[in-house]
Amino acid sequence: MFVTFLSDFGLQDDFVGTCHGVIKSIAPEVQIVDVTHGIPPQQILQGALVLASTLPYMPKGVHLAVVDPGVGSTRRALALQDEDGRHFVGPDNGLLVPAAELAGIAAAHELANPKYALETISRTFHGRDLFSPAAAHLALGVPIGELGPPIDAEDLVRLDLPQPDLGPDKIGATVLYVDSFGNIALNVTREHVAEVGIVPGTQVELELGGERFYAVAARTFADARAGDIMLFEDSYRNMSVAISGGNAAEMLHAAAGQSLRIHAGRL
Repeated sequence: MFVTFLSDFGLQDDFVGTCHGVIKSIAPEVQIVDVTHGIPPQQILQGALVLASTLPYMPKGVHLAVVDPGVGSTRRALALQDEDGRHFVGPDNGLLVPAAELAGIAAAHELANPKYALETISRTFHGRDLFSPAAAHLALGVPIGELGPPIDAEDLVRLDLPQPDLGPDKIGATVLYVDSFGNIALNVTREHVAEVGIVPGTQVELELGGERFYAVAARTFADARAGDIMLFEDSYRNMSVAISGGNAAEMLHAAAGQSLRIHAGRL
């Protein structure tokens, strides 16, 4: 039995440990895999992308995700099941859908049965009181339909995933997120950059926040000199911007949601 756990809780407070304790109290034999608790606070899109990107590397089981700025509001609490039998637990704010749709959503239910929640549900900590108990019971084999009434999958909240704008020699990209190394993940794939003529070794110009930076398209960090800005395909097959031996986000003043333009052949 596995429960994977992703959140924006961080590790300084007691939130993650408390959720672990709730899960283990209900399902002592379950193994918990912490994907990350370093999602920036309230960054639903980044949480959704990380959940979807890491899912293929996780054991089949229950995937608990909590990035929930709408906690205490009218947003629904969800349990989803995909066509491969994986379960997903979290808020109905788009966080779970990209991962669940990788194999196709087979069932969606609102968490409404008090039998599978803690006795008292706070208005601000559904991760502890509602989501963790539901995940634990699913890991024990409770059918998803026991957790609450069904929801039409078409009625689930979905995120607006930005699409790149491709021109003859340029790409209008969006910064999806910045990791702890300062690497800048974009909504661009290797196929997109190849379509505008950018291949490893190509020199490009990056435009961000009114400033322009020179960069080189590279396969690995070893292909760039220390201090060089590079455009490369990351481990999840998206294009990212990095600095060899440095922090690209700091140098470029990049943040999630910003527009970044890639110009081919400007050097």
